[in-house]
Amino acid sequence: MELIEKSVNGKIQHVFDKADCLHDLKTVEKALDNMSIAITQKLKDSNPLIICVMVGALIPTGHLLTRLNFPLEVDYIHATRYRDQTRGGDLHWLVEPRQSLKNRTVLIVDDILDGGITLAAIIDYCKQAEAAEVLTAVMVNKVREREPGGDFIPDFVGLETEDRYLFGFGLDYKGYLRNAPGIYAVAKEHQ
Repeated sequence: MELIEKSVNGKIQHVFDKADCLHDLKTVEKALDNMSIAITQKLKDSNPLIICVMVGALIPTGHLLTRLNFPLEVDYIHATRYRDQTRGGDLHWLVEPRQSLKNRTVLIVDDILDGGITLAAIIDYCKQAEAAEVLTAVMVNKVREREPGGDFIPDFVGLETEDRYLFGFGLDYKGYLRNAPGIYAVAKEHQ
């Protein structure tokens, strides 16, 4: 078991060492500050329900929530297409929110807008649950052509990146590196 762990740790460390830092922690923090100002202006009087898209949005949502100084509730949803892989597949619903969305202003917070399919499905879920308004916030908007059905513009965006495989600040590489302090692009050899 220990040899397997050392082997995995070495491979993941190699991915990190070869990656390009696109946005350092200082830049991410500034983006969160800007997002929180825009979200506050829009939602401060609406008693919103903030929905964190697990697992990737856990870190950005936590950092964002500490910057929002108005009444709100928090819940989460877990829907995924990646399941620790580098390519998306079918959408899997793992956990639905516990709070009622009916007649609520809902802000969905996700780590990244990539192809758009997962976030589009979550928006549709919220609308079907009769939310009064559904808004989206993403830490990273990957500049690329969206998949059919995923071609929408998020309401709040932290950072934009080129179309590369990313990790850090919630984004993962095969289940690892979500805790990297910034937004990194994986080297082509590891994609």
